[in-house]
Amino acid sequence: MREAIIVSGVRTPIARLGGALKDLHPSIYGGLVMKEALDRVQIHGEEVDDVILGNCLAGGGNVARLTALEAGLPMSVAGLTIDRQCGSGINSVALAADTIIAGNGKILIAGGTESMTRTPYLMEPPSKPFDRVPPRLIGKRRLSPEQIGDPPMGITAENLVTQYKISREEQDQFALRSQENMKHAVENGRYEEQIVPVPVKNKKGETVLFEKDEHPRPDTTIDGLGKLRPVFKEGGKVTAGNSSGVNDGASALVMMSDKEAERRGLEPLARVTSWAVAGVDPNIMGIGPVPSTQKLLRKTGLNLDDFDLIEINEAFAAQVLACDRELHFDWEKVNVNGGAIAHGHPIAATGGMLVMKLAYEMKRRNVKRGLVTACIGGGQGIALMLER
Repeated sequence: MREAIIVSGVRTPIARLGGALKDLHPSIYGGLVMKEALDRVQIHGEEVDDVILGNCLAGGGNVARLTALEAGLPMSVAGLTIDRQCGSGINSVALAADTIIAGNGKILIAGGTESMTRTPYLMEPPSKPFDRVPPRLIGKRRLSPEQIGDPPMGITAENLVTQYKISREEQDQFALRSQENMKHAVENGRYEEQIVPVPVKNKKGETVLFEKDEHPRPDTTIDGLGKLRPVFKEGGKVTAGNSSGVNDGASALVMMSDKEAERRGLEPLARVTSWAVAGVDPNIMGIGPVPSTQKLLRKTGLNLDDFDLIEINEAFAAQVLACDRELHFDWEKVNVNGGAIAHGHPIAATGGMLVMKLAYEMKRRNVKRGLVTACIGGGQGIALMLER
């Protein structure tokens, strides 16, 4: 049976909303990381069978194809854009793996690219020709029917706070852990191999290199977190400090069959061996990693204890803590280099970042098995297994 191998993975630094990447379309920096990921393993563009990228907010068009052309890939290389919201990047890796295992491609690129800063405005069309009532701007993209409930993501986190009786103190302690783990990882160079600098214009119009994540707050303290006001509802417990950010960034991973990697003499970062998705109530979308992980465990016959490392996307501290109430994590294995509360969450790009972060750490520690999982807006979850 064929195996799907990750041989290369890189990302941009993650920018804040309105930060260093604000003037660039996501296809520009997405193309940059795609090219770098290929160059690192000396693969020419014409050898790529397909490109699968996540994107949620570019406003339409086939962003994967656009990004591939920006990367300098030949016109013969196709591109597929997927939107499973926060699970898009992970899902792109899963689909690339399935394509390889099925024998429908030898070399694929997966990942995602997102600019939350440059999200275009949407406007409803007029109800009739020459209508004198101006069209209405659409501020929020619908993820589930209103009769079911389509709350803002922060309210879904507050719903989990209520359901699982999660205290403000627990959330802030978790947020502090994320920042401290990220700080330690940065100080020890854990991200250096993953990050590709992006040329950007500064305020003087000069070209400079954007090289470091903008979102982390390494000087975060528990007292500082405790002073933040709730963001999403009066008397709530979810704050900007214990939530992920609104960010821009891109990720790209080169994947191929085990035979192709062996033929080229390339060392695998990891193998993609199983994945699963599941749906949940959109009002508590953050619990999505629970059924998707349980589904993966049933498929593989494994227990969570069989995994050496776990990456769970930190959409909100409350959301991760709610998942812990059900899955009972060994925290020594979870988000050891920080998570989205610290480094940020450029929606469709994040999954690819988490997969490569897990793969690099598995290689560094020389461990066998890892899990990456995320909740998904609209009420879904995704889980994916890597092995070495």
